[in-house]
Amino acid sequence: MMTEFFAPDALVAVLTTQPLDRTLDYRAPEAGCRMGDVVEVPLGPRKVTGVVWCEGEGSFDPARIRRIIRVLEVPPFRRELRDFLERAADYTLTPRPAMLRLAMRVPDLAAPPGWRKVYVRGTGTPERLTDARRRVIEVLDDHGPLSFTLSELAGLADVGTSVVKGLVKFGAVDEIEAPRDQPYPRLDPDLPGKALTGDQAEAAESLRQAAALGRYGTTLLRGVTGSGKTEVYLETVAACLKAGRQALVLLPEIALTSEFLTRVEARFGARPAEWHHGVTQTERRRCWRMVGEGRAELVVGARSALFLPFRDLGLIVVDEEHDTSYKQEDGVLYSARDMAVLRASLAGAQVVLASATPSLESWANAEAGKYRSLTLTSRYGDRALPEMAAIDMRAEDLPGQAWVSPTLAREVETRLNAGEQSLLFLNRRGYAPVTICRACGEMIACEHCDARMVEHRFLKRLMCHQCGETRPIPEACPSCEMEGKLAPVGPGVERMAEEAAALWPDARIEVLSSDLYASARALKERIEAIAAGDADVIIGTQLVAKGHNFPLLTLVGVIDADLGLQGSDLRAAERTFQLMRQVAGRAGRADKPGAALLQTFQPEHPVIKSILSGDEEGFWAAEAAERRRAGMPPFGRMAGIILSSPDVQAVFDLGNRLAQADAPLRRIGATLYGPAPAPIARIRGRHRVRLLIKADKTAPLQPAITEWLSQVQIRGDLRLSVDIDPQSFY
Repeated sequence: MMTEFFAPDALVAVLTTQPLDRTLDYRAPEAGCRMGDVVEVPLGPRKVTGVVWCEGEGSFDPARIRRIIRVLEVPPFRRELRDFLERAADYTLTPRPAMLRLAMRVPDLAAPPGWRKVYVRGTGTPERLTDARRRVIEVLDDHGPLSFTLSELAGLADVGTSVVKGLVKFGAVDEIEAPRDQPYPRLDPDLPGKALTGDQAEAAESLRQAAALGRYGTTLLRGVTGSGKTEVYLETVAACLKAGRQALVLLPEIALTSEFLTRVEARFGARPAEWHHGVTQTERRRCWRMVGEGRAELVVGARSALFLPFRDLGLIVVDEEHDTSYKQEDGVLYSARDMAVLRASLAGAQVVLASATPSLESWANAEAGKYRSLTLTSRYGDRALPEMAAIDMRAEDLPGQAWVSPTLAREVETRLNAGEQSLLFLNRRGYAPVTICRACGEMIACEHCDARMVEHRFLKRLMCHQCGETRPIPEACPSCEMEGKLAPVGPGVERMAEEAAALWPDARIEVLSSDLYASARALKERIEAIAAGDADVIIGTQLVAKGHNFPLLTLVGVIDADLGLQGSDLRAAERTFQLMRQVAGRAGRADKPGAALLQTFQPEHPVIKSILSGDEEGFWAAEAAERRRAGMPPFGRMAGIILSSPDVQAVFDLGNRLAQADAPLRRIGATLYGPAPAPIARIRGRHRVRLLIKADKTAPLQPAITEWLSQVQIRGDLRLSVDIDPQSFY
């Protein structure tokens, strides 16, 4: 049996976060160490951080083995977490050090516990409220009970530290001594939640019973938009907390966090811990440590929260489980939904996958009996679902440079007269997707990518949505140098705003797009203001489809319902169905009935007909049958291999060598496609080539890929990444 404690000088294997392909042997420190301890070790001339992973191999000269410098005063990596990281690394074909880095992305990990000065909201008022002082106070008000270091508060408010110190003198900000890492306030699971009725109460009771069992299980919680899924799974969180275990709720979008935290605070009497890129480094360190010590009962976070060192994880909720943002598309490529199920299975925890439009993978697992399935059939409080209809654009008399049909315009006008809100949805950021020269026909492209530059008129710049490169909008064509000939082609949300302003000059028009807000806080504030009625017509991208609640919104108009059906993405139908149903669900969430109108040139398309009829089961069954016939996920397996290099010949040569050495893949019955240029063949100056592997559901894909790739060496500027279960194919 493997020991959990290593005596002084015992040989131990340490996994570091350095890019090495193995653990390293060290001697235990003078006080000994335990399995999972976070340690500081010498590596060459440097000191690096690692985790005591297992017993040492002993295959090196004992005289050359160095000693662990010290054991850090942080929570250890428990067996469950170490097993999770190893299993996740094996599944995604990721080096273990890279996977460990995901679990150790916390600042000042080696700093000892202690006290320091932090700043919180005071009760005083400054004599004169300048813009800089107002920003400091707003940051403190927005973040409730959270405290900040001097540099963090000044940075968030974009002011100098002297402004903060000046507010301390007036008592508007308090400077206090506080522990470096404070425990989070206790949550009260016995506080009453919202009254649940009918299928909501039944689902909540079923989930409570599952949480009380203290063992693994996955439940797909389905329900139409506005059906009370959040209130139902919060009852499961309460049951988990009563059992003395920790809970994690994953959200797909940081803009959703504020409203959700308010609901959690109302339900449990205190705010939970947060883990996402919008919190400060101080809060990240505090969250990481308190989670490991068991003094953070509930964490609300982004996908990376899965890698926190929970002391006793009893529940993982994946809200909007179908959302594509749960797939990490760079660095370590993983699906947070799938990794949540893996982590729960190792921790003996329950998983709740919540969605109004579940992924086909989760639907198929529920149909096969691998997941339990609970369905909420009506909206919370008996509010009616929006009526849905198509606008056949072939019958509309629409000018060439307009996109809002007369039928949709009349419906918006009706809502304006009634004091209600309308949403025009278009899943295209910016002003126009293409800028073309009417003299020479040149389309302005990114210098570093094979992608067109998108005009963002509000920012007065062209932007590449692949690499983020921006440049001013030129007055003359870069190719023929003719002035006044550049013209935007196609609509983006900014152009829709211009059209809306011309149609309804007295209306308050608001564009909701992630690139128009400098911070998550600014976006959150705007969403809250719109929900309170501070806009008449909202023009939004996919951002608005993700769980926001606008009580005054009674009309949703989808400008181009056909947009997602274009291209060869195997999930195009699924994603269009999900997106249209989700965005339509924003309408009629309060007392007034809602309607959703889809502008389409293909009203007879099967996906459009399924969206309008609401026959979700029929859609999933038909989509599943088509995927099963083709042997596509979730009834088959796929893996993508992405090769890149500044040298196009070198990357194709590597792709051809791999294609000629595919014997390990053929032995498991897999088929290799490619090499071929990726749909976006160049990003950030690197040429990209893809190979695609398709195999049976039961094929041992990872071992075969490992053997296959071991036949080639990656040198120089060549890069190779493996994407198991790819979600995108760009």
